[in-house]
Amino acid sequence: MSLNSTVSAERPHIAFFGRRNAGKSSVVNAVTNQKISVVSDTLGTTTDPVQKAMELLPLGPVVIIDTPGFDDEGALGALRVERTREVLRKTDIAVLVVDSTSGITDADEALLSELRARKLPFIIAKNKTDLLSEKPADSEHELSVSALTGEGIGELKERLAHLIKSDSREKLIVADLVQEGDAVVLVIPIDESAPKGRIILPQQQVLRELLDHHCTVLCCQDTELSATLDKLAEKPALVITDSQAFKRVAQDTPADVPMTSFSILFARYKGNLSGLLAGADALKNLKDGDKVLISEGCTHHRQCGDIGTVKLPSWLKAYSGADITYDFTSGGTFPDDLSPYKVVIHCGGCMLNEKEMQHRQRTAKAAGVPMVNYGMAIAQMNGILDRALEPLNPL
Repeated sequence: MSLNSTVSAERPHIAFFGRRNAGKSSVVNAVTNQKISVVSDTLGTTTDPVQKAMELLPLGPVVIIDTPGFDDEGALGALRVERTREVLRKTDIAVLVVDSTSGITDADEALLSELRARKLPFIIAKNKTDLLSEKPADSEHELSVSALTGEGIGELKERLAHLIKSDSREKLIVADLVQEGDAVVLVIPIDESAPKGRIILPQQQVLRELLDHHCTVLCCQDTELSATLDKLAEKPALVITDSQAFKRVAQDTPADVPMTSFSILFARYKGNLSGLLAGADALKNLKDGDKVLISEGCTHHRQCGDIGTVKLPSWLKAYSGADITYDFTSGGTFPDDLSPYKVVIHCGGCMLNEKEMQHRQRTAKAAGVPMVNYGMAIAQMNGILDRALEPLNPL
């Protein structure tokens, strides 16, 4: 797989912050050598975060994010600042762009305090040094640059690459649960909500990782699982299913064959698997009038039989017997105030990076609201959660 094929959620997210007219967009364009952002002397030219996935040497595959000025003013400015703060949730490395002609201001210090509180790696890029008679001294976290002349831009990229490498960890979705040469069956239902002509991202990622690990992978629909298993000379090492088909797959998979779901694998891959167990248990205690938030990390056209807005509410009604009210969110939208909810049910988060997924779990924990993901919720409602977690228990 080429570096350019790395999905956005798996790329380090490098976000550029700063006051209006500090030169954030100019620095972004200089670093990427592209006109990603509109540049102007007018305050507040960048009105929304601008995000681009790209391969950037020597950094490799990354997501670059330009943000509105965090010192914007007025009612509209406050909305822009909020959008900037939302970017912090998914930032892996921050670049604070400072106008070197005015130095680090109180507003810059406030943002630095937040970066330190979040334990985010950061670099202060002191821009516009071409306007100074004497270049400021560099340090571990500070670097003099000029977006106009290109001075210091190469060093900035080298420092960013170093921060990315220092945080590099080998993360596996499933390969550590099987051995080379094992046979693994992927159950991929093709129904009215399946995207035409392709399989969804978590299925792609699991398939590719298993192939890289030299496993034999068989794919089938849930209606064909029994026949597929009968054709195998030996039992598979693992059956992985789309969570929507959990009930049938559990019935058709022999008890001595390990079974789990894509969503449960992503629960441990993206964040805190054990922290989601409380959310699964909380489903048993839902009562009439309780409110549940169902949240997805991606944005897609809702279709007939949509899992989030149709199937999950139906299954919850049958499981709890309670009349529950629902709110639904998708994409980058996730409430800061979760106090109205009894439970948060979240998708596997394949389109969110680890930082954003863990932010959402921390928000729920701080509010005292149990959170569970789709796969664990569906397994709980079908009485097979222990079985679905068993392949992960040794870890």
